[in-house]
Amino acid sequence: MNGQHQENYLQFLMELLQATADSKGDPQVVYPLLERKIDKLDRIFPKILRRWARDTIEEAQASEAEYLAEIIGNFGNLIQQFPLGDKASNMEIAIAGYEVILTIFTRETFPEDWATTQNNLGNAYSDRIVGKKAENIESAIKAYTAALRIYTQEAFPRQWAMMQNNLGAAYGDRICGDKAGNIEKAIQAYTAALSVYTQKAFPQQWATTQNNLGVAYRDRILGDKAKNIESAIKAHTAGLSVYTQRAFPEDWAQTQNYLGAAYDLRILGKKAENIESAIQAYTNALNVYTQEAFPRQWAMTQNNLGGVYTYRTLGEKAENIELAIQAYTAALSVYTQEVLPQDWAMTQNNLAIAYGYRTLGEKAENIELAIQAYNAALSVYTQEVFPQDWAMTQNNLGGVYTYRILGEKAENIESAIQAYNAALSVYTQEVFPQEQVETLFNLGMFYQDNNEFNLAYNTFKQAIETVESLRGEIVSGDEAKRKQAEAWNKLYRRMVEVCLELKEDTQAIEYVERSKTRNLVELILERDFKTIFPSEIANQLEQLRDKIASDQYEIQNGRAENPKLLAQNLQQLRQQYQELQDSYLPIGSGFRFDQFHPSLDQGTAIIEWYITTEKILAFVVKPNEQELTVWQSQPEDRKAFINWVNEYLQDYYKTEKNQWRYKLNERLKQLSQILHLESILDQIPPHCERLLLIPHRFLHLLPVHALPVGESYLLDRFSEGVAYAPSCQILQQVQQRERRDFKSLFAIQNPTGDLEFTDKEVNSILSLFLSHQVLSNSQATKAALDRAVPHLQEENYLHFSCHGSFNPASPLNSFLLLADAMISSMPANADPKQYLQTSKGIIDLSKCLTLGDLFDGVFDLKKCRLVVLSACETGLIDFNNSSDEYIGLPSGFLYAGSSSVVSSLWTVNDQSTAYLMIKFLQNLKESEDISVAVALNKAQNWLRNITWEDLKTWGRELLPDSSNNRQTEHSIHQMREIIARNAQNQNINEKPFQSPYHWAGFTAIGK
Repeated sequence: MNGQHQENYLQFLMELLQATADSKGDPQVVYPLLERKIDKLDRIFPKILRRWARDTIEEAQASEAEYLAEIIGNFGNLIQQFPLGDKASNMEIAIAGYEVILTIFTRETFPEDWATTQNNLGNAYSDRIVGKKAENIESAIKAYTAALRIYTQEAFPRQWAMMQNNLGAAYGDRICGDKAGNIEKAIQAYTAALSVYTQKAFPQQWATTQNNLGVAYRDRILGDKAKNIESAIKAHTAGLSVYTQRAFPEDWAQTQNYLGAAYDLRILGKKAENIESAIQAYTNALNVYTQEAFPRQWAMTQNNLGGVYTYRTLGEKAENIELAIQAYTAALSVYTQEVLPQDWAMTQNNLAIAYGYRTLGEKAENIELAIQAYNAALSVYTQEVFPQDWAMTQNNLGGVYTYRILGEKAENIESAIQAYNAALSVYTQEVFPQEQVETLFNLGMFYQDNNEFNLAYNTFKQAIETVESLRGEIVSGDEAKRKQAEAWNKLYRRMVEVCLELKEDTQAIEYVERSKTRNLVELILERDFKTIFPSEIANQLEQLRDKIASDQYEIQNGRAENPKLLAQNLQQLRQQYQELQDSYLPIGSGFRFDQFHPSLDQGTAIIEWYITTEKILAFVVKPNEQELTVWQSQPEDRKAFINWVNEYLQDYYKTEKNQWRYKLNERLKQLSQILHLESILDQIPPHCERLLLIPHRFLHLLPVHALPVGESYLLDRFSEGVAYAPSCQILQQVQQRERRDFKSLFAIQNPTGDLEFTDKEVNSILSLFLSHQVLSNSQATKAALDRAVPHLQEENYLHFSCHGSFNPASPLNSFLLLADAMISSMPANADPKQYLQTSKGIIDLSKCLTLGDLFDGVFDLKKCRLVVLSACETGLIDFNNSSDEYIGLPSGFLYAGSSSVVSSLWTVNDQSTAYLMIKFLQNLKESEDISVAVALNKAQNWLRNITWEDLKTWGRELLPDSSNNRQTEHSIHQMREIIARNAQNQNINEKPFQSPYHWAGFTAIGK
């Protein structure tokens, strides 16, 4: 640089420092000077500043040096916040100024000024663009930590809290060290800051720290992901209580952006609703973040909006993808590689994802556009500087090479494998478990689709091990576990397919079991813990469980001194717990078919169905440890089945149900053919007299026992009955419930008073039991049932004869209708989730017995052999849940302790149901050894074959209650009269209930 050029810089510096001194750091005075000569704010300027300041300070008196340091510090603050020019150069100028004045403001001579300058220096290094980002963050952490030597909580609480906030941000951005541990340190720092920054004393700082804490929870690796996201949403929502659009528009917009990101990642709740919440939050942010006023923030929000449109489920998929591409393209008008390379790379990666999903245009062209965008991102995302982003892009790149049309197939295959393995070099189970599973799943699918089944098996196995580990970390509740199981059901489904290709049928059924009804299995295990295991084993398991819970709490609440070490210890504890549990009752990830198979009764066979993406599978389990066989459908059979189910459900949910009823018999014949039921039954040995059916998904809704087989029905083939179970694991759990007594009855009888045959049904069975308690009509309230709960611990049999309903939108709100639950209007300020609008009125769910009530653990049916739900739709389940699909009232009563449940699959007929239930109970009481399934099957056969003449004879044989209760005598007398009246003028040999509608709707589940 020549002398004149250097003099021009020096003169500009003097002008700036003088203006800073005269105005006491007023940006309205200094910024116009900076803007006028913005070309001099380059990489030369910080060198000039350092040299001049060093020379001047050496010659200055102490007081002059102190004054000069103050001016340079103020100027450093101004240039750091200057919005124009080259940001990289501005940061270098600020850093130069701060480092110079630290030679004057030393810790010993000016401790407060030294600490303030260290904080400012940390801020500048946090925003620095020049140099390696990892090293800059380390310099920032060093500076903040230095400042905390002076800024202690006791002496300078406000400054201490500010430093904690800054330190939290630096740890959140940190690249060096353990990522999970860094985020834990960030959470600890923000939490510490909030001990000073209260909403009342420091509302703005409190709101800022809440936002920062929310971001840290959103990015958190350790602990339960679902709970972390909920903590993030809670923190951002708290921030919005201070940051309103009117008072703090920029902060409000930023918080809306954070909230949108948290909803986008949310696990709990409905995915579609979460995405809409995210779109709303981002759209809110754009009310403030306009391209003209806030170009960078506008671009960031456009990028975020593109992300949620990419995965939006509402609206047309093609249209949503076009909206995503439009948003990303808009962001790239601001995010350029030269000015904002990292943001540019992020948006290129996202744009590539959208092109990969695009349905408009030529597929080959869209894939090439995606590859081009990913490679562009990798020009910035290098493994050394941005390892996590590099791995993410490599994983995505592997996906598009998998489906690439252009180029040589062998080269595309090699490129895909290379990209996935590159990603896995960063995505390890310890540091990025979720990302590792996603990449392993993608790689495993690739191997499977290319018929590399051994490689696919090993890859899926590793992924499942990580998924099971993540499941063990979930502490936020059953919904989070269901969501995780549902999200990764596709992984187990693929593994089942691969096992079958490898002729590993036993492993296939084990993975089927590991993917189904996991929550219910674990809930029942927890409930029956001390009865399933020997006392000494139960004690050991309890101690391990308490230790695991304690350590999880330490991690979840940021109290662990060494989170990484504690997480490793937790993993070992979980392994010890699993091994000890599996040695007595292998369930969940420890389920072993070879240990379950010998427990099967000698005359019992099992058909367990499993629906994959391409086929319907039927695992046939035979007694005497005979070889497991697997029947597999053709893809067209699965398509026919799905079409059949859609038509069935469409007809069923129509207002006019007659069409569904009239078509039922013919439809069941079609279903039997679609399932190739005769071919499956051919694999069952002739000596098997009892059949257990374990349906999957939609099959849970259907009366498989009533499917026609040849000239008869399935239940006719098995003299010891056809029963149902949710899974092999639940079957082996309820088998341990020895409930031989069947002497006491508790009944809910016609609470709404509108079911003509319900009173007669209950009154007709009272004589069969030595003791009974009945809550009848208006007495059958929720309050009365709650009072009876302690008494239910001693009952052998519970009979609910009432209205019932399954709620597919919210299964836990499925209910049995009790007295006083039907109301005319909703109370003011009521929670709408507590009420259900029906054609007959409004139902107050708090006055019903809901599935949620059963899972609350209040009911302890420890002596209950059977629960009968003689009501409509009590056996329906949440078939939309692809993993824990057995969520319905029967599962609630199994959890509550009953060993068997009888429930209905549709809206049943009041009259025929009463006859069926009475005969069923008569069958059960005739023999102590008869099973629930046999008693029900016999009653169903009886009902479908009975004539009007037979029915009159049966009615005359009904006995009143031995207590000579006039009401029961009157009911039985009325029933006889009704039967006689209905039979009048009818063909006495007619079979009035021959249709499956009348007898096939009830199933026996459990033991």
